[in-house]
Amino acid sequence: MDLRREQLADGIEKISLVGRMDSIGGHDIDNRFKAMVGSRKLLAVVDMSEVSFLASIGIRTLVINARAQSSRGGGMVLASPQPLVAEVLKMAGIDTIIPVYPDVDSAFSALMASSESR
Repeated sequence: MDLRREQLADGIEKISLVGRMDSIGGHDIDNRFKAMVGSRKLLAVVDMSEVSFLASIGIRTLVINARAQSSRGGGMVLASPQPLVAEVLKMAGIDTIIPVYPDVDSAFSALMASSESR
């Protein structure tokens, strides 16, 4: 599992996750993801387009860090999940906790709009 960080416009960061968020992959990125997302206030679009599998450990990582952002006044949204991953997010009810968008552009726009209304 790998992750990459990219600065988008207006201070929003895009974090791209790559690989399988299973017990091995989720463990591999948990601390790095937390250091990027959960340890400071920011607005983050998490690009899930290259995540081919999502298990409970990956869901845990996403939820914990989204809640950390919310408590700091920041925000985190998910973008572009593959069909299998989108189904897992929906079945687990994660889409009611963390907004999920079909692509990075719509996720970016929604995050911008929500940050302007705060």
